[in-house]
Amino acid sequence: MSAEHRTDVAPGPTPVTTLEAGTGGPSSPVETASPAAPGGSSPEAIGARMDRLPITPTHRKLTLVIGIGLFFDSFDNHLSGTIAQVMQTEFAMDSTALKLALASAFLGQFFGSLLLGRVGDKLGRRRAFMINLGLYSFFTLAGAFSPNAAWLIVTRFIAGMGIGAEQALSDCYLSETLPARKRGRFIAWAYTLCFCGVPAVGFAALWLVPLAPLGIDGWRWLFVLGALGAFVVWVLRRGMIESPRWLASVGRREEADRLVTTMESEAVANGNRLPEPEPAAAPTTKPNTRLRDLFGRRYRRRTTMLWVLCGLSVVGYYGFGTLAPLVLAAKGYGILEGISFAALSFVGYPVGSLLSVPIMDRIERKLLVALSAVAMAACGLGFAFADTGAWIVAFGFTFTLLSNVFSTVSHVYLAEQYPTSIRATAAGTAYSLSKLSAAAIPFALLPVLDSAGPVWLFGTVAVVMVVVAATVLVLGERTTGVSADWS
Repeated sequence: MSAEHRTDVAPGPTPVTTLEAGTGGPSSPVETASPAAPGGSSPEAIGARMDRLPITPTHRKLTLVIGIGLFFDSFDNHLSGTIAQVMQTEFAMDSTALKLALASAFLGQFFGSLLLGRVGDKLGRRRAFMINLGLYSFFTLAGAFSPNAAWLIVTRFIAGMGIGAEQALSDCYLSETLPARKRGRFIAWAYTLCFCGVPAVGFAALWLVPLAPLGIDGWRWLFVLGALGAFVVWVLRRGMIESPRWLASVGRREEADRLVTTMESEAVANGNRLPEPEPAAAPTTKPNTRLRDLFGRRYRRRTTMLWVLCGLSVVGYYGFGTLAPLVLAAKGYGILEGISFAALSFVGYPVGSLLSVPIMDRIERKLLVALSAVAMAACGLGFAFADTGAWIVAFGFTFTLLSNVFSTVSHVYLAEQYPTSIRATAAGTAYSLSKLSAAAIPFALLPVLDSAGPVWLFGTVAVVMVVVAATVLVLGERTTGVSADWS
């Protein structure tokens, strides 16, 4: 039947009336219609059926819930850096203790990315989501009651293990549930929500740090806000569906078929006509692909590129977010004045992600990554030389805006490099390198700041970002508009 005459998905006795809220298991009470697409429920057919879908209310709800979870990931990543001076004063930290406090969450994220990425491939994306936010919420709340620096460092480390896989899991999940032609744009929307967490923590710190609500130090309330917000997201994610592509890849084809049929019926009920699925090649990757296979002939080039991208780009991205308040202190600004300038600069994070929405699917991803990396290098140097409040905020805002064009595109690009069966493991491994590098930033860059000043610090950052841009241009693949199953 031709696409223009197709008014529903397939003949069937009973349309689906509700979208399943769990994993799509056999015991779930969900009415389904007959299988909708030729080829039915094989992994390649499931992918083709999902890619032909228009954007439905289900896609929007999933993007929203993922975006809110990412908000708290971003909130946490910039929390310690924002209140670094406050924690140093509160617990009389020496230089080593301060470095550990700044690095502990990122070091935990390194292990969390490795472990929960593997859980995502073995047990499912949804189950990994529940574990990661549960850990983060509990131990962030525990951190709010830290009596000393050691307690704070330990709780930050364990909370980091929880939140560490958030970005990798989110990128995989959205890449697998969104249709290819709209994937980049909607992931950009999710990351726009995500990066609202950066100015949120800055302005929340500016508001709460001078106060002591209910007799509790204001900085501790920042941890409480993060913990309670993450718990709300944990509850919302209990209603998320499992990734149909993942279900099909592990042999749970009937469940995958039911979920996709439900989404097809939802699209038809909203007045859409579904074209015939475009034929897709059967995946060539073995379901039990091992980590070492990422450096086999098939994936060696892209794995090398991604490990350089993830391992080095955080020097620019998290280097600014973690050290900007300390750079301002080195320029002679006080705690609240430094937090104020940082908070205003952090507004550029969500603006940059929002700016990427209209261009994400129109310009080749690898070109956007490279151009934004070079622009970050230039603006970082401008921030280092800035000697007035206006110029500090201007360069800081522009740097964060560009860094989130870079970051948003990079998240989409990373998840497009591997097939469904190993996507979470491969992405989690790459992300783990970024967390390890972020944990090393205080130890590597604070001595540069202390001994040579902001110009040498951001000169180092600039060189690293140019190396990242060159690596992506030379080794990167073109992925814009390509199905998530192309690998």
